[in-house]
Amino acid sequence: MRLARAGRPPFRADHIGSLLRPAALRHAFRDFNQQRIGEAEFRAIQDEAIRGIVQLQEGVGLQVVNDGEFRRGSYWGRFVQLTEGLTVKDAVFKFRDEHGHELDFTAPHVAGRVRRGPPIAVDEIAFVRRISRAVPKVTLPSPSTMHFWRGRHYADPGVYDSAEAFFADLGKVYQEEIADLAQAGAQYVQLDEVALAMLCDPAARAKVKADGQDPDKLVDLYVEAINQAVAKCPANLVVGVHMCRGNFKGKYLASGGYDSVAEQLFQRAQVNHFLLEYDTPRAGDFAPLRFLPSDKGVVLGMISSKVPTLEPLAELQRRADEAAKYVDLERLAISPQCGFASTVAGNPLTAADMRAKLVLVVDAARAIWG
Repeated sequence: MRLARAGRPPFRADHIGSLLRPAALRHAFRDFNQQRIGEAEFRAIQDEAIRGIVQLQEGVGLQVVNDGEFRRGSYWGRFVQLTEGLTVKDAVFKFRDEHGHELDFTAPHVAGRVRRGPPIAVDEIAFVRRISRAVPKVTLPSPSTMHFWRGRHYADPGVYDSAEAFFADLGKVYQEEIADLAQAGAQYVQLDEVALAMLCDPAARAKVKADGQDPDKLVDLYVEAINQAVAKCPANLVVGVHMCRGNFKGKYLASGGYDSVAEQLFQRAQVNHFLLEYDTPRAGDFAPLRFLPSDKGVVLGMISSKVPTLEPLAELQRRADEAAKYVDLERLAISPQCGFASTVAGNPLTAADMRAKLVLVVDAARAIWG
């Protein structure tokens, strides 16, 4: 199936990637980290869980499937673990929720010159291709993930003399990984972009300025980093950018509409489509979609993966019509606003809640587009 179609996403019903890990897999992550089970047993448990989650996706009617990120401790964990020069330190930002509760987290840090080690996600795509005839999707953290979270102290002193030099090396890692993913049969790669969504938030922009950085220059830097990452993509490989405001145990990182980044991102990023969070008023309105070029589409993330309440189908139809005032309906699609489990712990929903949300995505796509 050829997915690349100028001006629209490849599927009317999509999802963002991470899905709730079953209890057996969560326990296996704990036991493996504590050296209670070996790698072979851990891998077998992952394989079995992935077979189940792929069957679930097929069963609800999705045409695109992935492994739920079941081989990852977090959405960026494997990338950092397998890429030379990257390690982990504390982030300078905090997750929060609607009640004002905050939560610290860790983030990538550059400890040495960056270069690709072993393949990062090739085994993920290869396994899904063996067990499903649906189109496989693979997610990767965006390049900015390796830079933004620790401010000016993103790297050990003396490793890189500029952020541009760092992203030049990092871009090669993505280019090599994407080439191998395509060789393994990947048709759809999604870059999970949180930093640019953070730069939609006035509070985050103020924090960046206080750190001695220019938020607008960071936007330019991160858009160019995306373009470097995908510069050598095969023509038949679809690339989407998911804009994420943070997703950890139901908490978030940022608020604010897309106004401050939309023009630079939508018009300059050399990708097929964008997957945008639109599940709460924190995301702003649809007006920034007016900056979308005619050859790019948008997946509207209007179904929340953070809470179990199901969105009314009529409300989803109404909001799609509202978005269509700025982008033709034929260039739109629908999905949850984010994954259900950016880390092993997952969001505060049950497996039944998640399945109902995915069913709603498919039902809404049929109701809106037929």
